[in-house]
Amino acid sequence: MNLNLLPEMIVKIFFLIGVVALPVLIVWLNNRRKINEANQRTQIVLAAVEKNAETDVEDLLRQMAPQKTLLKEKLLTKLLWGSILTLLGLALTAFGCYLIAGRGDERNLFILLGPFIMPVGIAFLINYYVGRKILAKEIEAEQNQLLKQA
Repeated sequence: MNLNLLPEMIVKIFFLIGVVALPVLIVWLNNRRKINEANQRTQIVLAAVEKNAETDVEDLLRQMAPQKTLLKEKLLTKLLWGSILTLLGLALTAFGCYLIAGRGDERNLFILLGPFIMPVGIAFLINYYVGRKILAKEIEAEQNQLLKQA
């Protein structure tokens, strides 16, 4: 075996693991988690019906259902991702410029990735600010409804 090809093979193996195997594993684990949660809810409902035949199944399922995310939480998630992606894009672009200036390495991946990631982050930030302005009344109504329930 040629030892000069070994680093190249290692890079290809890591690339395959990162691009193919890892996303498949993440999707599989997520689906398995959802199936397990559904099975657990089913077992709880069956046990409740066995113990008390007069149990209101719809009310029990409504209480067991996962809480839906609030509009404010969704907007804050967009703010978080917008900030992360914008700063990551800026950092990658700056690091790419540093490599070009320092070593004269004009074929670096950082200078290419930064300008593609940064606009996505900026789009998330714009989406947050526009959504906050447009959905202000709905967010307030949602908060009032939560206060009434508590």
